[in-house]
Amino acid sequence: MNDQPLLKPELWVKNYADILFSFAIKRVNDEEVAQDLVQETFLGGLKSQKGFDGNSTEKTWLIAILKFKIIDHYRKKSKHKTSSLHYDSGEEIDHYFFEDNGHWKQEHMLVGDFEKADQQLEQKEFYTVLEKCLSILPNKLSTVFKLKMLMEEKSEVICEMLNITDSNYWVILHRAKIQLRSCMSAKWIN
Repeated sequence: MNDQPLLKPELWVKNYADILFSFAIKRVNDEEVAQDLVQETFLGGLKSQKGFDGNSTEKTWLIAILKFKIIDHYRKKSKHKTSSLHYDSGEEIDHYFFEDNGHWKQEHMLVGDFEKADQQLEQKEFYTVLEKCLSILPNKLSTVFKLKMLMEEKSEVICEMLNITDSNYWVILHRAKIQLRSCMSAKWIN
């Protein structure tokens, strides 16, 4: 008798392609890349069928494979030369956004009804603008932000994955947040 859990790869496209694509597109914001990642997930699943132990559903197992494919995508992407920051140094960013006393400059403060923020976060327009703002960030900033905030990876994992130091990680994340805040303020909140 065979104790190996039964996988049905012939049904994966029918049963899981849409779910996996939806998962991927939210994390990479590029339809072609998302489609490629889903295909790579199916191929990876076929190659590692013997590793499926049956402790999870096929769907959960395939999503886990997809997560690793997405992480690999960002790892490869981060190794390519990144575009330069809009600001040459951290000091330049700080002077642009902050007063000498450390408070936000009035023109860069978020304006709006923060009690309604939860409702606004659920609106499609927010995500559309967020995706646009993420797409104009320099590659490394966008990658670190997506891995931390959208994929909820731990900082240690991100540092190891992208071969950056802990302090560099925090600087990159800080700059990404500042630039996203500026972009979101200009394109959505105001």
